[in-house]
Amino acid sequence: TVFSLWDTYRAEHPLFTIIEPERTVDFLKTFLAQYEQGGLLPVWELAGNETNCMIGYHAVSVIVDAYVKGIRGFDAAKALEAMKHSAEIDFRGLAHYRELGYIPADKEGESVSKTLEYAYDDWCIAQMAKALGAESDYATYIRRAQSYKNVFDPSTGFMRAKANGAWWTPFDPAEVNFNYTEANAWQYSFYVPQDVSGLIGLMGGDARFAARLDSLFSASPRPSGIDL
Repeated sequence: TVFSLWDTYRAEHPLFTIIEPERTVDFLKTFLAQYEQGGLLPVWELAGNETNCMIGYHAVSVIVDAYVKGIRGFDAAKALEAMKHSAEIDFRGLAHYRELGYIPADKEGESVSKTLEYAYDDWCIAQMAKALGAESDYATYIRRAQSYKNVFDPSTGFMRAKANGAWWTPFDPAEVNFNYTEANAWQYSFYVPQDVSGLIGLMGGDARFAARLDSLFSASPRPSGIDL
């Protein structure tokens, strides 16, 4: 009964496209009704009310996942319109993201996580645009999907915040701070689901990427910056 999309777009909704395709159509129709009546696709709604308590605009991921799997019965053109609207409003650092290709930490909290998740969502919009033959929109959003590269720090190999045009210091990849959403740099540095090969290239190729991935699972499970 709750579209807690930051929590469900990764696995639960993709599962629903397989085991509950008819209900998925109902979900998408509800998304579009919320857009038409409330002005925005759901972000993290509770009891019929938008809370905006989490980040991203992951309704777009749910929509395009269903569409490319052949699920129909909803207004695809309206869906693309709504998806683009989510990406073009001036909300939660999006204006900075569009202008700079990343969100500055001195302007907006959770800047790294938002930059990365917006880039993934923009890739999703690009796929919907491509499927519908909207080539200009495809070009716009596939370019924006590469914005993840703007918060990758090659000197550390991590996704790192920028403030006043410089890398955030001091930097501890294990630290949980306001630059990330319920996570740290170790976890978010692998969040580029739309361009895994590009991320591997940034991290130095297959061997170095594999070693870094292994390091994630062997690193201390105790993060810094918070009391447990």
